[in-house]
Amino acid sequence: MGESRVAIVTGAARGIGAATAQRLAKDGHAVAVLDLDESSCADTVTRITKDGGHALAVGADVSDADAVNAAVERIAEVLGPPTILVNNAGVTRDNLLFRMTEADWDTVMGVHLRGSFLMTRAAQKHMVAAKWGRIVNLSSTSALGNRGQANYSTAKAGLQGFTRTLSVELGQFGITANAIAPGFIATEMTRATAERVGVSWEDFQQGAAAQIPVRRVGQPEDIANTVSFLTSEESGFVSGQVIYVSGGPGRR
Repeated sequence: MGESRVAIVTGAARGIGAATAQRLAKDGHAVAVLDLDESSCADTVTRITKDGGHALAVGADVSDADAVNAAVERIAEVLGPPTILVNNAGVTRDNLLFRMTEADWDTVMGVHLRGSFLMTRAAQKHMVAAKWGRIVNLSSTSALGNRGQANYSTAKAGLQGFTRTLSVELGQFGITANAIAPGFIATEMTRATAERVGVSWEDFQQGAAAQIPVRRVGQPEDIANTVSFLTSEESGFVSGQVIYVSGGPGRR
């Protein structure tokens, strides 16, 4: 285990974010569990503390600059300067292009792209001061294009360009930036997609698994394990990369 640091995980109330927060706590880091509603973070914080870890629940809208700045400063004061940031917060507003509204587009861009920008801008000064940092942005296989997700696909592809640029700008300060592009992961979000298209959750997972080379769907822990490596001391020469964690090549 490396040095204990302070990590921020956005969208950490459930799913991939919750699993990631728990894994980073298990790795020995103090974790700020950040989500839109602070009370929704209670379960994640409780699980971490029960396992002997240290966590802080933080409520903030990642698309609101003032809220982000206040949240990061609070984290720095309570836990210490954050040097690990996982930009996981995300939403979907799926629709075919001709049905997609401006609000559908703006909401998805606001959380994924603006949110990741604001969180990174606020946290990077602590990393620069420490001469060490790890930034992990959550992209998606949808970045390669996915029917009904013009907004989401664009945002997830944008995060890959954002990641590469961060790696170029911040590398000289001992900061790495990488992106993870999950494939099908069993979460509340994918369960909601099954409901939207009128397929049972079991059939939806079986259908997805049949198209994945390893013949199973992913679990939140699969992503958390990859985050653990990318935020470790040992990953210092890995930067500007997009790792597809999808049970096979990026595009199935």
